Amino acid sequence: MAENNYFLDRPVSLNVKNNLLEIEEHMYILDDVKKPNVFRNMFPYSEVPKIPFNDRTVPHNMPRNIWITDTTFRDGQQSRAPYTTEQIVKIYDYLHRLGGPKGMIRASEFFLYSKKDRDAVYKCMEKGYEFPEVTSWIRASKEDFKLVKEIGMKETGILVSCSDYHIFLKLKMTRKQAMEHYLSVVRDCLEEGISVRCHLEDITRADIYGYVVPFCLELMKLMKEYQIPVKVRACDTMGYGVNYPGAVIPRSVQGIIYALHTHAGVPHELLEWHGHNDFYKSVVNSTTAWLYGCSGVNTSLFGIGERTGNTPLEAMVFEYAQLKGELNGMDTTVITELAEYYEKEIGYHIPERTPFVGKNFNVTRAGIHADGLLKNEEIYNIFDTEKFLNRPVLCAVSNTSGLAGIAHWINTYFGLTQEQQLDKTSPIVTEVKKWVDQQYADGRVTVMTDRELVEQIDDACRQLNMPQFRA
Repeated sequence: MAENNYFLDRPVSLNVKNNLLEIEEHMYILDDVKKPNVFRNMFPYSEVPKIPFNDRTVPHNMPRNIWITDTTFRDGQQSRAPYTTEQIVKIYDYLHRLGGPKGMIRASEFFLYSKKDRDAVYKCMEKGYEFPEVTSWIRASKEDFKLVKEIGMKETGILVSCSDYHIFLKLKMTRKQAMEHYLSVVRDCLEEGISVRCHLEDITRADIYGYVVPFCLELMKLMKEYQIPVKVRACDTMGYGVNYPGAVIPRSVQGIIYALHTHAGVPHELLEWHGHNDFYKSVVNSTTAWLYGCSGVNTSLFGIGERTGNTPLEAMVFEYAQLKGELNGMDTTVITELAEYYEKEIGYHIPERTPFVGKNFNVTRAGIHADGLLKNEEIYNIFDTEKFLNRPVLCAVSNTSGLAGIAHWINTYFGLTQEQQLDKTSPIVTEVKKWVDQQYADGRVTVMTDRELVEQIDDACRQLNMPQFRA
């Protein structure tokens, strides 16, 4: 009866999206608890985290326009040696090309603390690119805000940790104290005409309706007051988010996005998801955030980031294409150029089996697969990797490859032009085939590695007094 009485005096309004009458929900106010709520039932720490369900589901609500943002120079730098200024500028150029003329990579965020980082910011801003927009990241500190003002940034991210783990245990504040502190820094930014991006750190362990929604409602009030955009980034800092229908918040990605959009009133275009991969869910959670109301998904090149890393930028490029049926101007061949730049110039090793960029991502090694691949590459290749990534499909060499298979491997591995390509009558192919046959005659059961084949090809070229190939 009490629940029925609760709805008696609530206004009824039309939802213009689904054309249904709805009763207005109550306003969510801050629950200024005396002790931290760390959801010990879900996060026992001495046990593996638990994923409870209540079977409450929310509808799909993908925005008309979705895009990618980048944190390669911020979160991506927190788990590796810092990039040089020149490397940052070069990668920023690549991101601009990859995002295409429609700016599908909408923004890239930078640290401001070191002279190197500030120099990189200046040099990237001097490029004059509309996209990716150069933005900064600071702690919720008035001292940090001085750096933003000095550089003249149009937008800055602010760390506004939202779980009680951070508010009580790290900041040693109450929820009310934390909210008031964060809002004061946000107001300072808005007073200077600087747009704010609030990073809700650790949202998948936060009290969504007791703290996060009330805080975001206050942010939306400030945005209305100053008429300056205030973005909200939902940060799955520990990778606890799940996309399972009916999972309980704060672990439910769609539940969080629904709360931020529907109950806190954050517009789609000001909502962004930032995921981590601790439980192998960064990509699927980021896609889920798109499907349920986020316009922006924050990423890092090759997933490089804190601990297990962030959502890989290149993964979301192809997630976008699969959801929308087009690339909207993105130049995916730049992904391969970036991978080569990281390997050759930065010295970062990309694991061989990494999708889209690993050395072996489109190499088939099973003998029966190789046979099918030689007949028609669509059988065992995910899409036209040569068209989209300048990466022709490769067939590993085994006892079933034959002369044609070895010739195919040499032609594709070394990227030989039509005029340079070898066929099965080539003496180099014949020499390599002799070595391969001997390997299996001696009992070998595994396929040839790239290094072994390159060594044998080099030896054959020397024996035949022919120039060596270079990849």
